Amino acid sequence: MRNATRSPFVLFTLTLAAVAAIAEVPASGSPTRRGRIPRSSGPITIDGTLDELAWRDAWTMPLEYEVQPGENLPAPVRTEVLVTWDADAVYFAFRAFDPEPAEIRANLTDRDNIGSDDWVAVILDTFNDERRSFDLIVNPLGVQTDMVETMDTNEEWDAIWDSAGRITDWGWAAELRVPFASLRFQQKEGPQVWGFDAVRSYPRSVRHHIGLFPRDRSNNCYLCQAVKLEGFEGAEPGNNLEIAPTVTSTRSDSMADVPGGSLAEGSPDSEFGLTARWGFTPAMTLSGTYNPDYSQVEADALQLDVNEPFAIFYPEKRPFFLEGTDFFSTPLQVVYTRTMREPAWGAKLTGKQAGNTVGAYVVQDELTNLLFPGSQGSDTATLEQQNTSAVLRYKRDIGSDLTLGALITDREGDAYYNRLAGFDGEWKPTETDMVRLQLIGSATRYPDATAAEYGQPTGELRDWSGELLYLHDTRNWDYWAWARDLGDEFRADLGFLPRVDYRLAEVGSGYSWIPDGETWYSTLRAEGMLRHVVDQQGDLLYDRAIATLNYEGPLQSHAYAQLDLWREVYNGVEFDRTDLQIHNCMTPWAPTELWVTFYYGDKIDYDNTRLGRRMRVAPGINQRFGRHFSVELSGAWERMREQSQELYTAAVARTTLAYQFSTRAFVRAILQYSSYDYNLALYDDDPEDFEEGLSTQLLFSYKLNPQSAIYVGYSDASQGTQDYELTRTDRTFFVKVGYAFLL
Repeated sequence: MRNATRSPFVLFTLTLAAVAAIAEVPASGSPTRRGRIPRSSGPITIDGTLDELAWRDAWTMPLEYEVQPGENLPAPVRTEVLVTWDADAVYFAFRAFDPEPAEIRANLTDRDNIGSDDWVAVILDTFNDERRSFDLIVNPLGVQTDMVETMDTNEEWDAIWDSAGRITDWGWAAELRVPFASLRFQQKEGPQVWGFDAVRSYPRSVRHHIGLFPRDRSNNCYLCQAVKLEGFEGAEPGNNLEIAPTVTSTRSDSMADVPGGSLAEGSPDSEFGLTARWGFTPAMTLSGTYNPDYSQVEADALQLDVNEPFAIFYPEKRPFFLEGTDFFSTPLQVVYTRTMREPAWGAKLTGKQAGNTVGAYVVQDELTNLLFPGSQGSDTATLEQQNTSAVLRYKRDIGSDLTLGALITDREGDAYYNRLAGFDGEWKPTETDMVRLQLIGSATRYPDATAAEYGQPTGELRDWSGELLYLHDTRNWDYWAWARDLGDEFRADLGFLPRVDYRLAEVGSGYSWIPDGETWYSTLRAEGMLRHVVDQQGDLLYDRAIATLNYEGPLQSHAYAQLDLWREVYNGVEFDRTDLQIHNCMTPWAPTELWVTFYYGDKIDYDNTRLGRRMRVAPGINQRFGRHFSVELSGAWERMREQSQELYTAAVARTTLAYQFSTRAFVRAILQYSSYDYNLALYDDDPEDFEEGLSTQLLFSYKLNPQSAIYVGYSDASQGTQDYELTRTDRTFFVKVGYAFLL
């Protein structure tokens, strides 16, 4: 039998060797401004007062342009950004003047949750490659948000940095201290050159975004237009060693015989875990983890999964996998880390040096989750066996307009493997045009018993997939053409591709109306798209035509209406159907956010291969009471009718109550309920007539920083059917303590 760990270790070793093979690639772009950043003339205390002498000598620049929704209009309010640095960190400060300080929107929340507030942001292109930025955001009370932003995505990123905010009689101020150890940048002689933007979000009836420089909306490279900061000579991350041990204690009680049994008290269990991160160069980071605690401290939001033939996507929330996630992204989602269920240990390398991006990880998982994709549905399974997974990703920037990449993944277990290899590229021949390509092949073998149980081919499965996208994007007009081909035996077991065995062709275009001044709308956009999808034998899966109208306007309102016309074939039967989707969200007054999405139209009953009429309503409200307390109610209700009879009714609801004591401490309670009511007379199989579930979670958290925190919590779950009422089937008590030592 093949050694299940040999290939992943080879990949990881090759990645370490590849770090030495890097060469300088100059950045491009024509910056509108340059700034020479002086070294701090004295110490700075991060308290939001900006009263240190060092701020008098800092580089200072006004934010003069409203860039959204207005197009390079004079800023509606005055804002200044200040920048300086010392041997260990770079410092930023903002003076955000406001003619009506009482209208400033500022709430105490958990970090990464300040979207409805006033805020200021620092955008740092530390590699000066005009492709990727670190974004650090703070509200008037010092609450933090951070992320890594690329052309297509905003990836979660939890860095250790300091911030403070203070509301004054003239507006508000913010200070940020960002250690060099928390950033990644080129190692070079002389001064660093970083792309830079400072943004202020000013939400009133309309949310205004104010920036440092005018933005050309017909230029597909935002960072190419950024200010260039020069300075930080000799900047180094120091030892840049972070060691974060954790101790997690849990007790889980469960009911073996539902509903007649009783909750059996489980034995307390305590586990030690360790995660370490070492920035061995300013640009490269090596991470490792042993017995990591991946328990999530917030439950996934409930989703209605009734009458859905394909697996549902859930975002990654686990810290080890969030590190450097943008390094592993490709047009086809062949890397999806939530596939890894119960990791025992892992090692990861991420970084960029001189135009070369490298990402790699090796993880041993105690369980093997499988997703079996198809052209008209997918299935899942879990094998009670270990696997070792490895991913190697490499990208090379060639000039300012071309990026080429390669990807290898390997997952191996007992009588099982899945391997992928391929390349991709992105080319911007002009400021308004972009071409993206990916080609990748796979080889897979399932255990014979698993293949037989889930209707999969035996022996080795080999196939390939590819994608080609062309996009033309200008200030008002954009249009695109997209093609995708996924073979019927293509598998990406470390990714999320629930549908294979199809060929797709799509064309579309859109037009945006942008007002020159204040009017009844901020943005209007009309869009149309045609899509044709067949399976690998050329048989139709569906034709789809979409027309969409988007609106943004006063009360921070956003609305859209979408009309879909389908010709869909399922299980050999062709259906013509039409459905309508309408969405609206708004902030009618500062403490209240409202939203609702409405669906109505034809829908295939995938269990019984027939057409029905579906209606779904998904409303929500977030209501704040003062700066500390918030209540959010959200949910969805869906009904499907068939031949004047009700096929099913389903509903989910979620209530979240949160009290934030300070920027570091909160207590939160979550209550989630779901119910499914089926008309058994219309089903050929035999589902339960009625099913319902209820779960609760209570959590207290105190965070010094994202890696140093205490969690104390309780959760339980109940279930019921037509035969018995809601019965609590399990409950868990847990305490987690973690602390990050920065050396």
